[in-house]
Amino acid sequence: MFKKILIANRGEIACRVIRTAKRMGIKTVAVYSDADARSPHVRMADESVRLGPAPAAESYLKAELIIDACKSTGAEAVHPGYGFLSERTSFAEALEKAGITFIGPPPNAIAAMGDKIESKKLAKEAGVNVVPGHLDDIATTEEAVKIAGDIGYPVMMKASAGGGGKGMRLAYSEKDVREGFEATKREGLNSFGDDRVFIEKFIEDPRHIEIQVLGDKHGNILYLGERECSIQRRHQKVIEEAPSPFVSPKMRKAMGEQAVALARAVGYHSAGTVELIVSGKDPTGKSFYFLEMNTRLQVEHPVTEEVTGLDLVEQMIRVAAGEKLAFQQDDVKLNGWAIEARVYAEDPYRHFLPSTGRLTTYRPPAEHRDKDSVIRVDDGVAEGGEVSMFYDPMIAKLISWAPTRDAAIEEAVEALDAFQINGVSDNIDFLSALLQHPRFQAGELTTGFIAEEYPDGFQGAPADDELLADLAALGAIVQLTSDTRAALIDGQLGEPQFPDATNVVRIGKQEFTVTIAPYDGGNLAIVDDKEAVDVVGDWSPGGKLLVADMDGRPRIVQVAKKGRGWTLTTRGAAHAVQVLPRHVADLAHHMIEKVPLDLSRFLLAPMPGLLTRLEVKAGDKVEAGQPIAVVEAMKMENILRAAKSTTVKATPAKAGDSLAVDQVIVEFE
Repeated sequence: MFKKILIANRGEIACRVIRTAKRMGIKTVAVYSDADARSPHVRMADESVRLGPAPAAESYLKAELIIDACKSTGAEAVHPGYGFLSERTSFAEALEKAGITFIGPPPNAIAAMGDKIESKKLAKEAGVNVVPGHLDDIATTEEAVKIAGDIGYPVMMKASAGGGGKGMRLAYSEKDVREGFEATKREGLNSFGDDRVFIEKFIEDPRHIEIQVLGDKHGNILYLGERECSIQRRHQKVIEEAPSPFVSPKMRKAMGEQAVALARAVGYHSAGTVELIVSGKDPTGKSFYFLEMNTRLQVEHPVTEEVTGLDLVEQMIRVAAGEKLAFQQDDVKLNGWAIEARVYAEDPYRHFLPSTGRLTTYRPPAEHRDKDSVIRVDDGVAEGGEVSMFYDPMIAKLISWAPTRDAAIEEAVEALDAFQINGVSDNIDFLSALLQHPRFQAGELTTGFIAEEYPDGFQGAPADDELLADLAALGAIVQLTSDTRAALIDGQLGEPQFPDATNVVRIGKQEFTVTIAPYDGGNLAIVDDKEAVDVVGDWSPGGKLLVADMDGRPRIVQVAKKGRGWTLTTRGAAHAVQVLPRHVADLAHHMIEKVPLDLSRFLLAPMPGLLTRLEVKAGDKVEAGQPIAVVEAMKMENILRAAKSTTVKATPAKAGDSLAVDQVIVEFE
């Protein structure tokens, strides 16, 4: 077994590998860029080596620097994590040449599966179902238009070396192909150094299901069940689960055997994933097709670990060290249900715009593990740390496990309620809303789920009458607590305004009459003259998280002061709450609403990023929907379009500028 390994990655996955290595008694070496000098993975490792400046191309993507770090520290092996160099054939070959073990598959397998075009040809030869399409490189837009027409719309344009949702465009028409083909080529070139693009048929009502495979260097290859990864946004997975609610044992066996056949065809060892697209319109489950093989550890590997009881990182290390797998296919049993929710630095209320900045608050829910439930948080950030524009915006992964799918979902929702993040925007409300959605809970999933269920954007999870009444009671209790503390600080405010009094609580446009009667250790709350509810609550350290029991109903609510009111966040939505004495509430109805500023004359930067292209100049006439600018953020291109037909007055921003949120790019007449 290795005595020391280097982790050629950062953040969450670097921390994940270090934890397993420490448990195995293996010393670890972290590498870091200037942006990550004080990151948790650097502190966790036994040693650390600086690679270079913040951009990945000058640090994490420089194979020669990784090899130098191995030589200077005596690291015998490298775990690449995912992303960066994890699927770079040249990196695995360079390590091999330097006498350093690559904790992953052999270079020839990476090469064979890393090329999406060649991998599909290999899959077909190995007897694996493949999606109809044109698997050769496509050179021009005109050629792409002809091929797409021959295949039949809708089609998917994909960068041959793509992955992680990058370098992919869905086209429903010739217009989409003409607009998206060159962008797909550019994303492939910028992210992967390869601008080849191929086109394949888009399977309607598609489910994205993947098979985890594991092989050793002695010819043993197993499949470890499947993961359901259909909940995606812009082809980026958001929520994953194992097993899939759609897959039967017979289907699992068929998929697993095809995945193993493909792995065997390329002489695979280590952990890998065969991704499949499955037609949800086929109730027999026979219509599944090969998408690609990821020759690395997947972001969503924890759900497989939770249902199989295996540590996949440990298995990868043992395989790399030459050990045989200690179990066989019949030993692999799936126990219970696991769900992973990816917590991103992005704002779901503003069309998921990425967010950067300092984590002024970062308090994940408490982890626990017993026979009835598991809450696990895999992260690589800490309070006070920075979410950088240079890397992926994922903050953490929340994993829940329970004996049943319904119980695993509820565990995840409660844990998300307790997840506290401030300083950057986050998608926690959105994750909670997805998990509570009736269609998700019924297991009726497709890769179009988010687009279909939130066509006009996300506005928060709907709250039922019981939750709103509970929030009204809690809002009144929070206000009473605040007023009581204020009165006790210096005595100048007199007695609190409403001990055991009735007030009006506004939540949005709804109003509730709430009476609070405090007693030692709790409060009785009467909402709209209904039966009194006994409320017993505890505040978290810092006083921003209220964990309450309301006559047996658990409520976990994040509390923030906002103006003269409060924001209470729970169950997938942030609720604006005002607590007013009755005479003030009566007068408040006569207040004039503040009209927001008209910003329609400006094209504003929706996110921090780089303005890579500006398509207009002063004096140009533009039509509604016409592309105006392209902003690159978090390694993705975003096309900004004109909202209406108008004329360009000025262009304060120029191509190549770094943009801040809401910075003016173009001013219209």
